[in-house]
Amino acid sequence: MWEKLIGKARVVLAAAVIGVVAVAAASAAPPSGPSAPTLLASGIQGGSGSTVGPGRALYVTEMYAGRISRVDPESGAVTTFASGLPPALFHFGGPVDVAFIGKTAYVLVTLVSFGPGAVGIYRVDGPSSSTLVADIGAWALSHPPEVDTGPLFSPTGNQYALEAWRGGFLVTDANHNRVLRVTRDGEVSEFFAFDANIVPTGIEAWGNSVYVALAGPSPHLPQDGKVVKLEPGSPTETEVAAGGQMLVDVERGLGSTLYAIGHGAGGPEFFPAPPNTGDLFAVNGDGSFSVLLEDELNQPMSLEIVKNTAYVVTFGGEVWKIADVSGPPYGG
Repeated sequence: MWEKLIGKARVVLAAAVIGVVAVAAASAAPPSGPSAPTLLASGIQGGSGSTVGPGRALYVTEMYAGRISRVDPESGAVTTFASGLPPALFHFGGPVDVAFIGKTAYVLVTLVSFGPGAVGIYRVDGPSSSTLVADIGAWALSHPPEVDTGPLFSPTGNQYALEAWRGGFLVTDANHNRVLRVTRDGEVSEFFAFDANIVPTGIEAWGNSVYVALAGPSPHLPQDGKVVKLEPGSPTETEVAAGGQMLVDVERGLGSTLYAIGHGAGGPEFFPAPPNTGDLFAVNGDGSFSVLLEDELNQPMSLEIVKNTAYVVTFGGEVWKIADVSGPPYGG
């Protein structure tokens, strides 16, 4: 008798639980996607690269001012972290990216060979002092690329992004179509050379896998915008996703999801793209992109993902905050 009563009780309890789950599932709203971008900071003089550094703050390069600024991710307050770096001589150049090893900042400087500065990686020694630790420009002059980049060829290259990796750095060269490996002692070597003019830009390293965003050659057609994966020692790249126009950065988010930003609609040979044509993408497992924000970003240059929030630095000197970039089970 007790066994029959217990059995009936279990059936009733199971039905109740199933009913509750069914009601909850039916009433759950579908993921709404990322929130609308909100302006976090402005006044950056020529925005380009960024990183998350000490204090979990954002550190942003200012190309035209020759400095690195710290941006509070909550209040948006901007303070000078380091100054006195070689500034840009053209629309793009000077300090274009920053990375930390421990608490020490290193800055990638490019396209300054016609001025007093050198193309390479600088170690920040103090608020207004830095030391050139790797002369990438001199190395590039003695190691020209094999790929023809056409009339826009720069003898010292056009380095775009800097990534801390295995105690040293990886550097993308958008003009010489390769990724360099650089030690803190200044040794430069070729990590990977692409066999075509595909314009590598942003970079993200995760373990042995190195992900690189490709903008594609001018006019930067959507089919040429890709994220590829490189492995140490492998002579070929693996395509991860394709179809994002003029990709300039790639970042890993929650659940190992990769995100990328598109600078904007293709057209002229040089930056910047037409205003308000930039996109935010998520990489899908089938090699496609999901468009999270379409034509809602104004000439984005770099991307950082902190938990479920994206931070985008624009060419015009703004930092935008985008909440809820991840879908279920990490967001939504």
